[in-house]
Amino acid sequence: MRYKVLVVLEKAPRNYSAYAPNVPGCIAAGKTIEETLELMQEALQAHLEWMAQDGDLMPEISAVDAHVLEIEVSTPTTVTA
Repeated sequence: MRYKVLVVLEKAPRNYSAYAPNVPGCIAAGKTIEETLELMQEALQAHLEWMAQDGDLMPEISAVDAHVLEIEVSTPTTVTA
């Protein structure tokens, strides 16, 4: 069975990290985006294979695409306590 899995990449101060919202507990980190995605693909492959071997219910994957939206938020000029 083939899965199309949404992977979220985040930038940390010294590396990148990745996780799959539909596959809890499956994460990866690397020094570059490419390395992180490669490690995440390996992690997902192993994670999903272990789930299948253990007879666990496979996660429902519904992602078809993802977009990054830039949102401008006005902040108040005064802070009240």
